[in-house]
Amino acid sequence: MASTIPFRRVAIIGTGLVGGSFGLALGREFPGISIVGFSHAESATRALARQAIDEVAPDLASAVRRADLVYVALPIGASIEALAAIEGSAEPGALVTDVGSTKVSICRIAREQFRGQTLFLGGHPMAGREQSGIEHADADLFRGAPYVLTGVEATADRRAKQFQELVRTIGARPVWCDPETHDWAVGIVSHLPQLVSLALARVVADETDESGLPVSLAGSGLRDTLRLAGSPYGIWRDILLTNTENLSRALDRLGQVIDYLRTNLRTREIEREFAAANELYHQLQKRP
Repeated sequence: MASTIPFRRVAIIGTGLVGGSFGLALGREFPGISIVGFSHAESATRALARQAIDEVAPDLASAVRRADLVYVALPIGASIEALAAIEGSAEPGALVTDVGSTKVSICRIAREQFRGQTLFLGGHPMAGREQSGIEHADADLFRGAPYVLTGVEATADRRAKQFQELVRTIGARPVWCDPETHDWAVGIVSHLPQLVSLALARVVADETDESGLPVSLAGSGLRDTLRLAGSPYGIWRDILLTNTENLSRALDRLGQVIDYLRTNLRTREIEREFAAANELYHQLQKRP
């Protein structure tokens, strides 16, 4: 357990799954830290009851004031909207970071907004669940997961490097990346799978007749493949709006592969696709 931390007071803006999990992880690793939360009343009250935060702030300005780390765990659009108010209330020298699944838009706006001593560091923990809300928060949510930090480690501000060490302490793996590269990469490995799951769910639902076929014959394979289809639209709306170009290219690429598979259903070329897919799957299985 870490004994010291450079951030003595942390404001968590948004005490849902990610914000609540961050609070629980901080409380476990740094029991002396002061954590204040601000969210809608019900979520904040539950976060307090679950000991994810130590106190509930009545408004955003009160939460941010006196905090040397501001952790914005809101949907992307709401995070962007909150930047101006955060900048106006943040302590000089404070570090502000977010958890949004896209980084180009918020980092660009933050560069324009934060021109004083307050530092903005884009962040994205590659961890989550289909279920949202503080009731699903878990101190181990980040353990073993990549945690993207925007910028270049070698030139990072002292506060950014301190947050990097905090990320390691709660069990995640810091990965430095520029916003543009991040949005391209997650478009392929995170956002595209969501849309593929969505499309498959639509096909299955449309093909199911009054007798319940073919859904009544489905086994665990379909359920596992459709796991992402359980994610609510509210989580994905801002992602689709802020990563549209990368997702459009990814869908085009997927369409090309589907056309190739359709053309080669009766040829041995399909065997090579299975082999390549098997190799990638086993590589992923070996990762922590």
